[in-house]
Amino acid sequence: MNHPVLSALIPVVLLVALGFIAGRARWIRTEAAKDLSNLVFVVLTPALMFRTMSTVHVEQLDFRPVAAYFFAVLILFVGTLLIQGFNRRAAVLALACTFSNTVMIGISLIGLAYGPSGLVILLTLVSLHALVLLTAGTLVLELAVTREQMASGQGARRHILATVLGAVRNTIIHPVPLPIIAGLLFAQTGWLFPDVLDRPLQWLGNAFGPLALLLVGVTLAGTTAGPHLRGALALATAKNLIHPALVALLGGLLGLSGLPLLVMVVTAALPIGANVFLFSQRYAVAEDLVTASVTVSNTLALVTLPVVMLLAGLL
Repeated sequence: MNHPVLSALIPVVLLVALGFIAGRARWIRTEAAKDLSNLVFVVLTPALMFRTMSTVHVEQLDFRPVAAYFFAVLILFVGTLLIQGFNRRAAVLALACTFSNTVMIGISLIGLAYGPSGLVILLTLVSLHALVLLTAGTLVLELAVTREQMASGQGARRHILATVLGAVRNTIIHPVPLPIIAGLLFAQTGWLFPDVLDRPLQWLGNAFGPLALLLVGVTLAGTTAGPHLRGALALATAKNLIHPALVALLGGLLGLSGLPLLVMVVTAALPIGANVFLFSQRYAVAEDLVTASVTVSNTLALVTLPVVMLLAGLL
């Protein structure tokens, strides 16, 4: 029970399971879950991220692990497009293979397993994760839409550059990257945060993990894999197993080892993030398959994450 993998995973699993039970028993209604989710993203997430990064100096950050992570993302993303073809469905599936649930699950898990040092490494990635992947996903999807419209004689729906710039703006002015950037900027000033302000931030940050994990369980309780199980298993396998394997391989080639590589590999093994579903809804493509994949990926992670964490500990 004292093994670091078990001591980190068991609390995560228990809270997700409790949220699942609460969702199935209808203790938490769908409307209430949405409000709680907004609370997590708009209030608790910024507090945790700002406070964590407010004492970190840029020169202390190592971006090599992040580079290994994104190289693996690039291989999976482009590989999916090559296999599926250049279209909206392929772009959404490529996001599903590469977009980790770094916030709702990752922050809690990494913080429990690897402490503040591991959390700083993770937040270095998180500061770029949504910006890079959502912008790339938007670009590919808009290009695919334009290609489809031109093929049907409808012409381009909107200017691609304006769409991409809008995506960049929206992913920076966002409750995830913005407090990380603000925290880093504050850290460079050398100022000390007053205790009267630091303590509420600490309380809010402490509330993030339990509530976020409960909400994951509530969300899973309301979704089923249904007839898309086979496709969902394929996407979940790519996300939960192939992605971390590629990160481990590329990290080794870049000379990484120890905690930085460990955190990146475990982060790559996290299940599919909910943003992929939002993209499938926005572009009206593969919605049922993506919903099933998120469910299967999260369920499969109960088995794959412990395995990846144990193996990654040997790197």
